[in-house]
Formats: sequence, structure tokens, C-alpha cells
Amino acid sequence: MRKVSVFGSTGSIGVNTLDLLVRQGGSEAFQVVALTGGHNVDLLASQARELRAEIAVTAHEDRLPALRAALHGSGIEAAAGPAALIEAAERPADWIMSAIVGAAAIAPGFAALKHGTTLALANKESLVAAGPLLLAEARRQGARILPVDSEHSAVFQALVGEEMAAVERIIITASGGAFRDWPLEKLATATVAAASTHPNWAMGQRITIDSASMFNKALEVIETKEFFGVDPDIIEVLVHPESLVHALVGFRDGALMAHLGAPDMRHAIGYALNWPERAELPVARLDLAQIGSLSFRAPDPVRFPALRLAREVMAIGGTAGAAFNAAKEVALDGFIAGQIGFLDMARLVEAVLADMCAGHGLGNAAVSLDNVLQTDAEARALGRERISTGRI
Repeated sequence: MRKVSVFGSTGSIGVNTLDLLVRQGGSEAFQVVALTGGHNVDLLASQARELRAEIAVTAHEDRLPALRAALHGSGIEAAAGPAALIEAAERPADWIMSAIVGAAAIAPGFAALKHGTTLALANKESLVAAGPLLLAEARRQGARILPVDSEHSAVFQALVGEEMAAVERIIITASGGAFRDWPLEKLATATVAAASTHPNWAMGQRITIDSASMFNKALEVIETKEFFGVDPDIIEVLVHPESLVHALVGFRDGALMAHLGAPDMRHAIGYALNWPERAELPVARLDLAQIGSLSFRAPDPVRFPALRLAREVMAIGGTAGAAFNAAKEVALDGFIAGQIGFLDMARLVEAVLADMCAGHGLGNAAVSLDNVLQTDAEARALGRERISTGRI
């Protein structure tokens, strides 16, 4: 039996991961070591009971009594807080899904690599903020990191049997999100509710809003550079409203290798779960004749300033990725809380980056875990201070 853990099991990626585990035999085929979640401890406890997990962990210490009550009589351990997440990640497992949202996934991800495990990485922020460190740690521990973002899984699959030296371009696609066809002047009045509705994908609120602002794609551009070790200049973004072509890889002979599939995260999750084999997955099969046509267009740099900021972050280097991600998370918090507008998110991130470059020398900072976490904390503080004082 394979020993598996799922970090972020109550989110959309985690729920889809557990769906595949159950379909492939559940507790009869997998020994589930740890499941972790956030506020939804009832769902977390239900998942832990169904898959007979050894331990269930909530990130929020105030939810521990409720989690213990929900697990009463099951024999399943209950724990809470950041230290408990790391302890759970250090428990030996053959395959670990990292689907915690945000920078909170960085420390558990490092801990998970200690046993030379396979880390299925659905957390963009780990590579954006600490990519060189995470990849170096995986090499040191003899561990493997498999991408679970649909775009990076698509690139990974298109590269099977290919030499990186032959790669000329990498194209990742974006749906364009909820506001891709809105008049520019209307974006200033965009509401949280409108930004939380994705035209193609069923995802959590935060990533859905990040899709509308294209900050998710900005993170993915940086993630592509880090994971595949390529020059940023060969990474391209195309708006593809149908969300059927997830990525394309272009080679020096002019060929383009495209990965197509229905907009269902179980494609990428299932590939990582069963790699290097392919298992039957419960996803829709494309009828290309019925689809008829696919459309692509270049992203509007005025509508999506996050993409420009990602290029600037890669040019700065050092710990700029950690500052960028932290500022983005604070900006998103502010928008959801009604403290800033939709367009203010990019303005805030740009302002925090400028602050950090001027006062902290991001590009010259050594990329250590301590520096990454310190940069993250300082960028968050600057972002919150700007929101509270209205300096956006």
C-alpha cells in the first residue's frame, strides 16, 4: 500500500485528490497518513474517517476542540496550528499532495521532502517565493516534485522524452477570468462576488479572484521559470477562453506540442498520483468536432498589469518573488474585505515591490529560507500599512 498525505484536503484540489483516492481503492489501496484543512473541520473529520487517516490537522488552533469532537471515537489523532502541520508533513509518506493555499504551504513542503518522498505540488507560492530552495532541497533529499497546476502539468507531459535544449518557447494559457470581456472602465467597480465567479473552472474564491486579476497567471509565469529552469524570455501567455489547451511547448524545429483536456483538475492530479503510468480517470473526453474551434489572443497589458509585474520580479531576482507573493496575498485580503478596489490590487503590489527594492535590496538578498520568510513578513506589513493609511 502506498502511504499518502494530503495537505489542504478540504479545498478544491484536496477534494478532487480524495475523490481519485477513493475511486482507486480508498483505504484498501492507500494508507492515508495525514489530512489537513482550515476552518471546515466537519469536512476534514469526515474525510479522515472515510479514508482512515492517522492524523487530521486544522491550521487554526481555535478549531481544534471542534475537530476533536468530530473525530471522537474514531481513534484518529487531531492537531492544530503551524507546528502541527509541519509535524504531520514530517511523517513518512510515499506521496504527498501540497494544496495549501498561499505562503503557508512553504514550511510544510520543505518538511515533506525529508524522507525522499514524491511531492505533488499544487501550491504556486512555494516555487514563486522559494523555488531555488525547494528544488535544491528535493535534490538533496532524493525527492521528486511533480507539478499539479494544470499548465505546468501540461508542460511536464509535453516534455516527456524531449531534451530541454531543444525547447524554444513555453506557452501557458489563461482563461482571462471573470472580467476578460468587460470594458476597461468598468473594472474599477468590479465586486468581490463578480470576481469570484469563474467562467470555466470550479475553484476556490481566492484563486478565482486571482484568475480575474491574472495574478494567478503571473505566479505561474514565475513558477514556469523556476520549475523548468528556463529563461523568462521564452515564456509566453495567451488568453484562451475555452480553457481546453492548457499549455504548449515549442521546439527549435518549429513544432508545437499542445496538451488538451477538459477543464477538470483531476487530469493533473491523476497524472501526478499515478506517474509514471497513466490511469483511467473520470474526466470528460473532448469531442473536437463538437467544439469546432479554439481561440487565442494576446493578453491586454493594461487590463492585466500583474503579468508585467511578474516579468519585473524575475528580472530583480533574489527574494523578490517572496515579496511579490506576500503583497499579492495582502492585496487579495484587502479586496475581499472591501478595503480596496479590484484595480487597487495591482497598484498595491507594485508599490510594495518598490518599497522593498528601495529599502531592502531584494535583488541582492541571499535566497535562504530565513530570508524568504523575513521578506514575506516585511512585505505583508508594508502592504497592510499602505491599506490602513490609504496609500495605494
